[in-house]
Amino acid sequence: MSLITPDFGLLFWMTLIFAIVFFILAKFGFPVITKMVRGRQERIETSIRQAKEIEARVEEMAREHAGMLEETRREQARILREATEGRKQILEQAREDARGEAQKIVDEARARIAEERESALRDIRREVALLSVEVAEQIVRKELSSDAAQADYLNRLVDEAVGKAN
Repeated sequence: MSLITPDFGLLFWMTLIFAIVFFILAKFGFPVITKMVRGRQERIETSIRQAKEIEARVEEMAREHAGMLEETRREQARILREATEGRKQILEQAREDARGEAQKIVDEARARIAEERESALRDIRREVALLSVEVAEQIVRKELSSDAAQADYLNRLVDEAVGKAN
């Protein structure tokens, strides 16, 4: 028997065994293998479909996240604007209060100055009046040092009083 040219009997038995093995595989093996391949293909397709759904959900979540970030930025900008406006209002109110307080202090100072001036003028007038009385008293004493001068002065006063009465 030669390895290069087989016998007819060997070919017959090899063909018969191959047909039996092929029949058994076709009857029992191939359906199981085909079923497993289909199952695996379905699992792969399901996994791909789920991966696409998950990817779509991730993209949607990314869009929602971006929208929420944008909304947060707008809210932050609004809060900063409100805080800036509040600060400006507080500063303006403080300035107005300071102006009012300064004006009140100036008005009080002016009133005190006017009162002090009036008080000083009253004191000066009182001093002038006292000095005038003292000067007049000294002049009258000097002029009325004699009895004749006193009588003459009294006559003059009586004449003036009578002249005014007429």
